[in-house]
Amino acid sequence: MRPYLCLGISLGGVMNNLLFSYAGRINRAKFWLGAVVLMVLDAIVFSIVGAYSSMSEDHDSIAFIVLAAICVVVLIATIYASVCLGIKRYHDHGKSGVWVLIQFVPAIGALWYFIEAGCLRGQPGTNIYGPDPLDSSNRLASAY
Repeated sequence: MRPYLCLGISLGGVMNNLLFSYAGRINRAKFWLGAVVLMVLDAIVFSIVGAYSSMSEDHDSIAFIVLAAICVVVLIATIYASVCLGIKRYHDHGKSGVWVLIQFVPAIGALWYFIEAGCLRGQPGTNIYGPDPLDSSNRLASAY
């Protein structure tokens, strides 16, 4: 049985679109929701692996190698999802998704990214990346 939202859109589809698609725009609330989901996922996976590795003396075992591979896959997936979230936030500001690279500028990049992606309101109205996600008349923008 699939969980559904009130509009008949599956919750899995909404999270998949939020985390693994770079098309469109998202508001600050959805940005922070995605960031929290990714942090919780990372914390759970890395806690399990860390607990296993601290209890096990044999770091050459198959189980440890499989858990390490799972960590790598989860890390790659969360990096990709984080980039997708950032791209959609910059789209909400009417800017290209390339602006997510600003966070790699020494000294001010991470602060700039935090303020622009996490704190500032996006461009009101429709822009070239899609409708305003805060527009109450846009049913699909509120679902994704």
